[in-house]
Amino acid sequence: MVTRDRGPRTALRSWLGVAAITASLFVFLTTELMPVGLLTRISSGLGISVGVAGLMVTLYGVSAGLGVPFIVAWTRRINRRVLLSTLLAILALGNVVTAVSPNYPLVLTTRLVMGFASGVFWAIGVSMAMRLVPERHASRAAAVVMSGISIATVVGIPLGTVVESLTDWRTTFLIWAGLGALVLLVVIAVVPSLPSANAVSVREVFGLPLKNVPLRLVLFTVVLFVLGHFGAYTFVRPFLEDNASASSFFITAVLMIYGVGGAAGNFIAGYTVQRSLRGSFVVGCAGLVVSLLLLLAIGHGPAGSIVSLTLWGVSFGVVQLCQLNMTRAAAPDTFEAAMSLNTMAYNTSIALGALFGGLFADHLGVSSVVWFGVALTAASLLLSGRAARPEVPRERRPGRSRPPRVHSGSSF
Repeated sequence: MVTRDRGPRTALRSWLGVAAITASLFVFLTTELMPVGLLTRISSGLGISVGVAGLMVTLYGVSAGLGVPFIVAWTRRINRRVLLSTLLAILALGNVVTAVSPNYPLVLTTRLVMGFASGVFWAIGVSMAMRLVPERHASRAAAVVMSGISIATVVGIPLGTVVESLTDWRTTFLIWAGLGALVLLVVIAVVPSLPSANAVSVREVFGLPLKNVPLRLVLFTVVLFVLGHFGAYTFVRPFLEDNASASSFFITAVLMIYGVGGAAGNFIAGYTVQRSLRGSFVVGCAGLVVSLLLLLAIGHGPAGSIVSLTLWGVSFGVVQLCQLNMTRAAAPDTFEAAMSLNTMAYNTSIALGALFGGLFADHLGVSSVVWFGVALTAASLLLSGRAARPEVPRERRPGRSRPPRVHSGSSF
């Protein structure tokens, strides 16, 4: 179970704390994916190929994924407010270093360190928000925090592209450093002390998928769709430039449309997962496959690109919220530990998707990266289609001590 701090706290202060954690997610996610919108500018500015520039996403994801279960376990006695403040300080400093780096190796090293901080946030952020509010509002708090993903997609990444078009890519990272510092001050001001709760040792963390069949299925499914999605999404800008002769303005606009679609998908899934979690994921994953095929078929002009990216955004919004609910349903009593494994699978897959996508882009052209995305998201769809109906966690009612337990013989 997620243990909550029982100290006195007003409702306003509690939800301000949730908002601060949501803002933290916004800056972490936009920092991670910012190179997607700036890829061609960074590559030309540092004198490297587009595929090599994609390593900025790869190494960030490697450290965020592989390091998180260990760091979360090693910091299990540290107050979560102190830990979050430290992570934000690392993020802000890392963006400053990225902005002033004279060479690409220093950029990659900095991104590697920042990735560790990002991975730990993904593992602890949602559970922190759930502890700030009364039990009956825990699910709502988690949903609010995850809305930061949509905000980052709709506002953050396109805004970074706009700032770069008005200035340069270095200024963009410098501005994001200031934003991270601002969020740090807000966290210090409104998030109360949260002593560590429910964290487990490294051995227990890695033992979870061995004993928990539903969680193991969730992790395999996450790996497949994230590989496919981010392998293709990392190279959206080069694809549109090569195949649709897209301008920077059009790319910014279509990425914002994609983000609006993601927000809509999150909103839709917020209702449909309560009716059928598996069905929602299957529909969302099928939408990913179809949208990528549409991009290949009709993405050579403005209208086709907009249609494809809109469906892609809606589908990803659905799948993204589903995978969080799937993790929570599979391991309700060890959610922070399960989220550290989810983070490891998710971010490592982002890294590998960007790496494989870069290899495809450099050797076979950017269109081949989209085919790579089709293959992997289709594989995730097939795996989810073989699963049995999941048990969906519901908000706890007064008198219930824990969320519904998912039996080890079921799947997500």
